[in-house]
Amino acid sequence: MSRVVHFEIQADDLERAKAFYGAVFGWTFEDFGRFTGSPYWGITTGPDDQPGINGGLLQRPAPAPAPEQGTNAYVGTIGVGDYDATERRILDAGGQVALPKMALAGMAWQGYYIDTEGNTFGIHQPDPDAR
Repeated sequence: MSRVVHFEIQADDLERAKAFYGAVFGWTFEDFGRFTGSPYWGITTGPDDQPGINGGLLQRPAPAPAPEQGTNAYVGTIGVGDYDATERRILDAGGQVALPKMALAGMAWQGYYIDTEGNTFGIHQPDPDAR
């Protein structure tokens, strides 16, 4: 069974978002741009010995939805042992590729999909040899 291992928050202004989440929740941020090749801040939400997951903060890739449109712009990422086999199951079950498999160089394989209800989610296979 695979578990949610990561979340992402999209923002128009990364510095403003970091200030907000740091002030409200005490979250800390680490620059992971070296892995992604673009601005990306890893979010630490608490100590590793407590329940919870960490996340990421990235530039919003499209305009934000209107307030009346409901929840948007948080993406859960699920850890998997075999990226390609998981992708096959996603597609066989009616899912679609949102952003194809990419290497987070020296860290993992990452990709994004759309479920049958139009929700975006990510899958992540750790691999220090990803290039």
